[in-house]
Amino acid sequence: MDFHQNGIITTLHNLSRRPVEALEQDLLEFAKQRPMALVLPSLYSELQAPALANILDELQSAPYLAQIVIGLDRANLDQYRHAIEYFGRLPQNHSILWNDGPRLLEIDAMLQERGLAPTQHGKGRNVWYCFGYVLATRKARAVALHDCDIVTYTRELAARLIYPVANPNSSYYFCKGYYARVSGEKMHGRVTRLLVTPLIRAFRRCCGESLYLEYMDSFRYPLAGEFSMRTEVLAHVRIPSDWGLEIGVLSEMQRDYSTNRICQVDIADSYDHKHQPLSPEDATRGLAKMSLDIAKAFYRKLASNGETFTNEKIRTIKASYYRTALDFIEAYGNDAAMNGLAYDRHAEEQAVELFAQNIMAAGHHFLENPMETPFIPSWNRVVSAVPDILERIAEAVEADYRDHSPVAA
Repeated sequence: MDFHQNGIITTLHNLSRRPVEALEQDLLEFAKQRPMALVLPSLYSELQAPALANILDELQSAPYLAQIVIGLDRANLDQYRHAIEYFGRLPQNHSILWNDGPRLLEIDAMLQERGLAPTQHGKGRNVWYCFGYVLATRKARAVALHDCDIVTYTRELAARLIYPVANPNSSYYFCKGYYARVSGEKMHGRVTRLLVTPLIRAFRRCCGESLYLEYMDSFRYPLAGEFSMRTEVLAHVRIPSDWGLEIGVLSEMQRDYSTNRICQVDIADSYDHKHQPLSPEDATRGLAKMSLDIAKAFYRKLASNGETFTNEKIRTIKASYYRTALDFIEAYGNDAAMNGLAYDRHAEEQAVELFAQNIMAAGHHFLENPMETPFIPSWNRVVSAVPDILERIAEAVEADYRDHSPVAA
């Protein structure tokens, strides 16, 4: 069994394969002091896929959840009405934010005028509004978030994810999920394996050791889209609106909290979801866009910590990254061979070459745009500018349901 504690973040393992029913019994007790919510950011297209149907089937048997909040993107009126019926199978109290509906768009436009709204559409914007709704309804003291495209989902994932922050006897304010990205006899997770980890190692080598880099290097899967936190964190955390979401949230937590208030937890033996294409020909899509945004997030964060970047230093970081990533390819190739997994070394090296180019491009972009900030303002700031904003969001969500729900009709 792997019980190793590496880095400066506590790791909570799955050592005993404890039955999910036992975990849920604990959570029911925790809920008496710390009610729990689950946020599900979803594209309407995911309602057409089997992954989300299975997720809802599993969640029906999660009795400890006081609230489920669904953020629905890219849906017209008919699709919103369908979503109401689709999610209606959930026995828990649940709400759908119709992010493309006229009421929430009107709120978004009002915030845009004040410079307080997300500037990009995507998961970050969806999650931000969901967090605002959780704050508005005041039904939960702990909240977890996971994606809606997890093919291998079981309800144990949600239980293990929220357990550390829901437990009133623990001191954790934030928990990051991790898992092995292996499915179909193949390794996945290229951006973590071949970009994030070797890039952090390159930064440590070229910029010197820092608490931040040691912290980031402690996470086993920093790009996991699954995390949980106490509800009070939602009010002041700043969420990036681009592909730097996961790195940005981790950076925010390190800025605001001691590392002994942060942990990571093993939430699944295997994990599979839809895979992004490499898209080397288009820097606005797929892993090309993701790698650019992640590298930019690191440059911005390190600069805010006092690091100085020049063209020469960026070239050095790129060279160090490239050598480190090639060493990782060798290690992963041997790991795959020993485990009988397919391993395409040529495709892995193509990914590293693209990532190296984007580390350079991201560095040059930072030097040319040092004031750029993709962070969405914290809810504390928004509430200070528009004191009734949370109530307005809650009223809009309820009015949408009241006007368009077949039950209400």
